[in-house]
Amino acid sequence: MPVEVRLLKVGMTMTEGSVEEWFIADGDEVQKGEMLYRLETEKVNMDVDADASGIVKHRVAAGTELGPGEVVGFIFAADETIPEVLPTPIPLPSEELAQSKTPPKPAAAAAPAATPKPAGRRPAASPAARRLAAELGVDLADVEGSGPRGRIVEGDVTAQAEATAKEEVRPKRRQPSSPAARRLAGELGVDIDSVDGTGPGGRITREDVERAAEVQAQAPASEPLRGMRRTIAERMYASLRDTAQLTIEMEVDMEDAVKLRTQLVAEWESEGVRPSYTDIMMLAAAKALLKHPRMHSTLADDAILRHEVVHMGMAVALEEGLVVPVIRNTDSKDLKTIAGESRELAERARSGGLGLDDMSGGTFTVTSLGMFGVDTFTPILNTPQSGILGVGRIYDGIAWHGDTPVPRKRLRLSLTWDHRALDGAPAAEFLAEVRGYLEAPYRLLV
Repeated sequence: MPVEVRLLKVGMTMTEGSVEEWFIADGDEVQKGEMLYRLETEKVNMDVDADASGIVKHRVAAGTELGPGEVVGFIFAADETIPEVLPTPIPLPSEELAQSKTPPKPAAAAAPAATPKPAGRRPAASPAARRLAAELGVDLADVEGSGPRGRIVEGDVTAQAEATAKEEVRPKRRQPSSPAARRLAGELGVDIDSVDGTGPGGRITREDVERAAEVQAQAPASEPLRGMRRTIAERMYASLRDTAQLTIEMEVDMEDAVKLRTQLVAEWESEGVRPSYTDIMMLAAAKALLKHPRMHSTLADDAILRHEVVHMGMAVALEEGLVVPVIRNTDSKDLKTIAGESRELAERARSGGLGLDDMSGGTFTVTSLGMFGVDTFTPILNTPQSGILGVGRIYDGIAWHGDTPVPRKRLRLSLTWDHRALDGAPAAEFLAEVRGYLEAPYRLLV
């Protein structure tokens, strides 16, 4: 009997996912432990290894959405006869069936057209190795992996780049061209060796270079929308389409908060804890949410669900896109604990170590662009949450004591909320509560 390849379930809250990419083409052989397919879920992507060795047969095309545990393919033993019609999968246990989606939504293209070409496989490589290969211009197909089961690691990419740099490159055979054409090509950024010459004997003329430059300028740069970027695009569009989002802003005097953070950084240095302004914002927002429950809610069908416990989402920007890990029970934790957990989550996010459970169950989100010099912006709701707090940069402002200007550190907060769940007045009251905690930050420590 063939081994069933099921859609891996990651996290307790996963309800659907898809095979983003088959690493082993339909009909090709796979070894146990070799990367078989890339799983894509709403919030996390990961590579899945084969549980057995044999011949792989795809049951679904890449992009088909299924419930966790559903069969996406089979692995037949080398001496096993592969039928023209794949066998019916063994039914899932009832508790898993309850979480599966039926029927599966087909991919945009028909299954035969979407079947991967048997020409090659995606090399097994760590995320860090893939990023380094892209930076160095190294083709992973040329790299020999030295990691477990031949997986490519950063050192393999570096070695391949150094070896390539040492190779002698044969000079290209140049097409005949006029000196004027070569000068013009340099000015316009045109690779003259890629230009078709129309002059005598195929000689490249100025007109040929000008035509090539015009074609080059009109060609749009493009890359496929896939993986995390595609998931983010779909979620952001759905958030704006399905909610009534509005944003208000409020200026905050951060003078005392800046002093407090400076003191705490020095106080906790020996413990390796360095609180950030985002940590302070999350604690202030968590305390304010308990006093303003309408902001701390979720709109579900015809009901507004009020959350009793704050699970704070913190936006972390990665090269591939934005992820939002969650600090659970934020309202019952002190600033030092929040600072430690946020640092750990951010490090795991950047190393690709987050699981689906790490990014599920958030009830409110804080996101910051202050480190990029941004004053205000319009954050988009992380649905189904009803609010998200945007944090700008801290800048030098002034306060007036009578007729005397006094320099003060200031900051602007941007609150986006779902007008279906609450109106502008309670949203403004919540934002003012957050400001109150930041302007009297000792209240965060008691």
